Amino acid sequence: MTAWPGGGKVAVVLNIMLEQWAEDTAPGLGPMGNPLGGAVHDYQAQSWGRYGANTGARKLLAVLGARAAAATFYVSGILAANQPELVAEIAADGHEIAAHGWAQNIVPATLDKDTERAQLQQSIAALRDACGVPPEGWISPRCTPSADTAELLAEAGLTWFGDVFDADDPYLLETARGSIVALPFGLDVNDLPMMVRYGQPARELVDTFETLLDAAIAEDQLTYLDVTVHAHVAGRLIGRRQLDLILNRIAADNIWVATRQQIAAQFVANSTEPPGKGDSVVGGIR
Repeated sequence: MTAWPGGGKVAVVLNIMLEQWAEDTAPGLGPMGNPLGGAVHDYQAQSWGRYGANTGARKLLAVLGARAAAATFYVSGILAANQPELVAEIAADGHEIAAHGWAQNIVPATLDKDTERAQLQQSIAALRDACGVPPEGWISPRCTPSADTAELLAEAGLTWFGDVFDADDPYLLETARGSIVALPFGLDVNDLPMMVRYGQPARELVDTFETLLDAAIAEDQLTYLDVTVHAHVAGRLIGRRQLDLILNRIAADNIWVATRQQIAAQFVANSTEPPGKGDSVVGGIR
């Protein structure tokens, strides 16, 4: 495979994180930047985190709709259970729904295998009930899997997962319960660390994306770039403006906007040498 659909060598994946924490749990990172100590509940961070489901998601849907751009929405299972109509609306607008754990405070790396399996199945079921079809992809809360996550996802029949950072290209990962496509997740353009953790100006999202895109075009190799925003962060006015500017640059350069599932499907369709059991083989889109 030498080009993406449309003939270009660079694709962009728009990732929208639509997250929720367990009841009476606040995000560990909030805009004030100084976590409260001890057992004090951070109501400010909790309220801030609820913006995504209450307001930000539909605001971002409007931005994407105006550009006819399809995104991959990563949805917490608890959010799908609490607001199934929102998840159904996102799917009806043509966006991919991917699983993002049950709640953002439950990280797979902290769970035993049976508990992780139950949480994973609960998350998938909530998304399936909300939009009528099960998700094909997964990214863990904090992008932090356990040693068992890939196997459990393959066992559940998912196509791809993004908890990998050891390559640029997709690769097929063989587990004891079958294979799954590992789609490396780019962290260069991500509103949460940039705008909240490190306090960079919102415009830095656009500047970093344009620098990354220019570098990818100059390198002239088949690749995909991740643009990641959180509904409770960039769903707000200043963030929506940055996303629209990024979409404007994408349109100007006629870049293919793909969902994660489309990238995985292209990889599978163009892979020529499946790995042996236990191996990881990078290929397919090279």
